[in-house]
Amino acid sequence: AGKELLRASFSYRDVLSDPALRAKLSNGTVMTIAMRAYVWEDGGSAPVALAVQTCRVNYELWDEVYKIKVSGEGPELNRAAAGVEGVLRTCAEVRDFAIADKSIVKSGKRYSLAVIVEINPVSAQMLAQMRQWVQRPAGSTGISPGDALFGSFVGLFVRQIGTSDKTLQFRTQSISIP
Repeated sequence: AGKELLRASFSYRDVLSDPALRAKLSNGTVMTIAMRAYVWEDGGSAPVALAVQTCRVNYELWDEVYKIKVSGEGPELNRAAAGVEGVLRTCAEVRDFAIADKSIVKSGKRYSLAVIVEINPVSAQMLAQMRQWVQRPAGSTGISPGDALFGSFVGLFVRQIGTSDKTLQFRTQSISIP
């Protein structure tokens, strides 16, 4: 039997609203869009789960196409887009994205999703840890003090903000788990 997964759909297109960033996207420079989504129990002091997605976008001037490498839920995917709209659909929206195994959350408790999106994070260490995190099976996003990666993820991901070309943060309303 498969795991029962909590899934979410949301958009963070505003991360590419700046005309200068859109121009940079189209000049042939490789751009990385890194999204981290944390599940927080209301009143909790640390997240209970983390799901990540990274998009590496390169505009191929010769072919006039955006080449996109997506890492996150499931195996790494290679995509192509003819324009910025296709890049936004692929890299600034998630649809039915596995956030956590439902066994991580408690019935009757309230949870929210805190999302941090960065364009071109400066920290090579953070990107390396995100690559390591996404190699886990779908739904294996729970983090706990016993998790070998817990300290580094909470310390690095939650506190290291503002070391990118642009950072976008938002939090959803809390929902009650049936």
